[in-house]
Amino acid sequence: MEKEYRPLDITLISAKDLKDVNLFSKMDVYAVVTINGDPQTRQQTPVDRNCGRNPNWQSTMIFTVEEAAANQNRLNLVIRLVSYRRRLGDKHIGQVVVPVKEFLDCKEKDFVGEVRLRNGKLKGTLNLCSKIGQKFSVPVAAPPHVAEEGKPAEKPVMGYPAAGSSAGWPPPRPAAYPYNYPPQGAHPPPQPQESSGYPAPHAQGYGYTCHPPYGEHGYMPAQQPAAGLGLRLVGGLFAREVIDGVLFGGSDDAGVTGGLDGVVGFDF
Repeated sequence: MEKEYRPLDITLISAKDLKDVNLFSKMDVYAVVTINGDPQTRQQTPVDRNCGRNPNWQSTMIFTVEEAAANQNRLNLVIRLVSYRRRLGDKHIGQVVVPVKEFLDCKEKDFVGEVRLRNGKLKGTLNLCSKIGQKFSVPVAAPPHVAEEGKPAEKPVMGYPAAGSSAGWPPPRPAAYPYNYPPQGAHPPPQPQESSGYPAPHAQGYGYTCHPPYGEHGYMPAQQPAAGLGLRLVGGLFAREVIDGVLFGGSDDAGVTGGLDGVVGFDF
């Protein structure tokens, strides 16, 4: 979709026989030009000093107008004439309103318009000339999609399941998962309990037991002998001495004493 526009050059030449709004000094007059009074289109002429009622500017300004709106008579050129007063503040003199459509009929055109005062009376004239340029098109963004009457609007495509839908959840069971996949609805695995101060048991693997850790070279370190091995050997010798004394006729006291005396380094 495109809109057609045309550049419009306006040259404010002069004004004549304006109403004098100053009491003691000559007027310093300038003109402010807009499209439909829109401040965004505001342009103005320089101030003509000591011009009185007949200012002369020869000032050109350029506007861009939409051709369709101008042909529908929806655009107006608004020209305000103002008396510049440094101390008392600027004062409105009158204005001229011209439909932009007036300038589309020919490439160049001279125009004379009457100045209308605030009270509606006409006083003075304004002289200007116009030049219209070639039209050009500007693309316009398309409006958002609106559903036709009686048809529901299309819903946007979502990349996730809609609310309340079970489609796609839970995810399918992997085809090559190495372990048993928990059945649907099963309880979650038990959570680890807080530490009770005892070492945790070795974790069991899948069908095999855990071996003690290997050394850094990849083999098991040498086992150290148990600390109580010597005491067990001494106990065995003592029992043998007692049995020998009983079987071979020695007295209990002698056998026991002899057996104990045979054990050097122990004081029972």
